[in-house]
Amino acid sequence: MRESTQSGLSDNGAGAIAYISFLPAIAFLVLPPYNKSSFVRFHAWQSIFLAVAWVALFVILAILARIPLFGLIIFPIMLLVDLGMFVLWILALIKALNGVRFKLPVIGALAEGQAGR
Repeated sequence: MRESTQSGLSDNGAGAIAYISFLPAIAFLVLPPYNKSSFVRFHAWQSIFLAVAWVALFVILAILARIPLFGLIIFPIMLLVDLGMFVLWILALIKALNGVRFKLPVIGALAEGQAGR
């Protein structure tokens, strides 16, 4: 378990809370003492990049679903993509809560670069 900050919130807890939405993730990037922790910054950036990727995939698939007859194929794909992204989100949240610096493919490398390892 990582150290607690003055507020009593551990780095593990802050890393997990960063996955709740992009708002706590941004707050942890700005507010001391969380912005000094490489672990918290990594999970905050990974959370932000995961949310952006999820929205981008949804928008692309929604646009493709508007094409006549192609939508019948895209709709089940959209459901599978949403399920997969949800599973990744839960997995990353649990790993952060357990103090693991779990890197998602592609997104994890970007987050690590931003966090300044």
